[in-house]
Amino acid sequence: MKKIYINNSILIKITSLLFLFLIWSFFSSLLNMDTLPSPNLVLLTLQEELLEGNLLFHLGITLYRVLISFLLAMLIGVTLGIIMGNSKKINNLLDAWNITFLNIPALVLIILSYVWFGLTELAAIIAVSLNKIPNVIVTIREGAKAVDKKLLEIAEVYKVNKVKKFFIFYLPQLYPYLIASARGGISLIWKIVLVVELLGRSNGIGFKLHEFFQFFDIASILAYTFSFVIVMLAIENFIFVPLDNAANKWRNI
Repeated sequence: MKKIYINNSILIKITSLLFLFLIWSFFSSLLNMDTLPSPNLVLLTLQEELLEGNLLFHLGITLYRVLISFLLAMLIGVTLGIIMGNSKKINNLLDAWNITFLNIPALVLIILSYVWFGLTELAAIIAVSLNKIPNVIVTIREGAKAVDKKLLEIAEVYKVNKVKKFFIFYLPQLYPYLIASARGGISLIWKIVLVVELLGRSNGIGFKLHEFFQFFDIASILAYTFSFVIVMLAIENFIFVPLDNAANKWRNI
């Protein structure tokens, strides 16, 4: 039954996307405008960019920035979230800071990072990470507060050492919050990475989108956009969805 459900779910998603392409193709033919190229033209542009190697190069650069920023944001955010969730004093001390960063527009943090650290790769990574860390902290902090203390007390009764206590009794309870934070994080980070590249990098998908915009090359804009969206959808469906299902498996018991 589970396999049938999964297959039906994938089939529905594919059918929905095909329907979207049909609508796009219809309006493209009806309006016949340069600003709305047909799916065929976009696919041909995508093929040309792939064969020339430009797309794979810039896509790889962007994915590298997404990965590094994601790992950095998760590492710092999870650490601070756990600490703040277990200590009222530290939470009271850092909560105002976290709320402040949550409400600073992403564009402002990007601009300030480039001004303070220069138009460098380090500045780009810092800008992206700073935009995600506060969100991770909020999610993980709530997870830390929801941890069942009785399980931790059982571990103490049996004199389980601190390392095993953390990885066996504590961390598994945070697993759903970690997955939720990661899924939301990756979708936010790749969007911010594109803005970072558009404003201050000389490569990457965001840089190319800005270049195509200057020449009003809508077909290339859509081709590069779809390539990146396809990769991110693959990451979502083949990595995060299975992890999320595993995290919530206990609900079906």
